[in-house]
Amino acid sequence: MGRHPAERAGVAGAVGRGLRLAIDSGGSAAIRLVEPNVAHMRLAIRLARENAESGRGGPFGAVVTRGDSLIAAGVNEVTLTNDPSAHAEIVAIRRACAHLGSFQLDGCVVYCSCEPCPMCLGAFYWARPSAVFFAGTRRDAAEVGFDDAFIWDELALDAAQRRLTMVQMLAREGSQPFRSWQANPGRIDY
Repeated sequence: MGRHPAERAGVAGAVGRGLRLAIDSGGSAAIRLVEPNVAHMRLAIRLARENAESGRGGPFGAVVTRGDSLIAAGVNEVTLTNDPSAHAEIVAIRRACAHLGSFQLDGCVVYCSCEPCPMCLGAFYWARPSAVFFAGTRRDAAEVGFDDAFIWDELALDAAQRRLTMVQMLAREGSQPFRSWQANPGRIDY
């Protein structure tokens, strides 16, 4: 239980000669192999380097593609926009979704200059691209001051155990929006 159907079928580890398994965005067992595009990865790395050299933001870049087409690109804009969520991956996801007119990245592949942080990883799960490829690792980022290891650790803790004060309140009232959502026949599930 909790495992993807492809994992249960024993095919999730199917990898060969640079090909990576991609599960369709709907989470079904439909499987296809995605071949990484070196040019797209080099573009993400170049954007990250240029952003770092310009002083506009952190050393991170991301591109969203579909087939051979570039859909959107983003660089870290945290300090430029005073938005702590403006990571390159989030910027690229927002631009790609706006371009596609969709809240999901069906059939898209994302290339990131670095392994995604927990926030960006969560955004990828919500956006549902076919695959995400990255160049640098979170350890590489930590070596230059972008250490998110404590966030990974915090995610495993119950809310009451986290460093950031997190206290549930008005639980009954807080559940009402979920009941309203569930009762709304016009809702758009995602």
